[in-house]
Amino acid sequence: MKKLLLAVGFSVLAAQVAIAADAPEGAMAYIIAPADGATVPATFTVKFGLKGMGVAPAGTDKANTGHHHLLVDGALPDMSMPLGKDVKHFGGGQTETTLTLSPGAHTLQLILGDMTHTPHNPPVVSEKITVTVAE
Repeated sequence: MKKLLLAVGFSVLAAQVAIAADAPEGAMAYIIAPADGATVPATFTVKFGLKGMGVAPAGTDKANTGHHHLLVDGALPDMSMPLGKDVKHFGGGQTETTLTLSPGAHTLQLILGDMTHTPHNPPVVSEKITVTVAE
């Protein structure tokens, strides 16, 4: 009975630990627009870039692909777990979005997620940019 409980315990623990897909060397996420330091209107378009990998919808099991997640005004989350509500998900494979933000300075950063929304190994993350929303 102890062996069975131990095996069940390991199975539950394994199910809670995400296994990240490998990212190829040199893979890079970046924000095409707006440019770092840009002044933008309250509603503006953010265009996503990706080099060395392909974009695929969430749930697609294909090597060297992933989908974008956008972090607005936040610190990078735990990169060993599936990305949660602290980022905007683009699981359909979208490569741009329209944001509406309040006046002032805001930061934007992309994180590529694999088929399970987990960052790749190593994580494919853009540089953080700052935009200022005009009043």
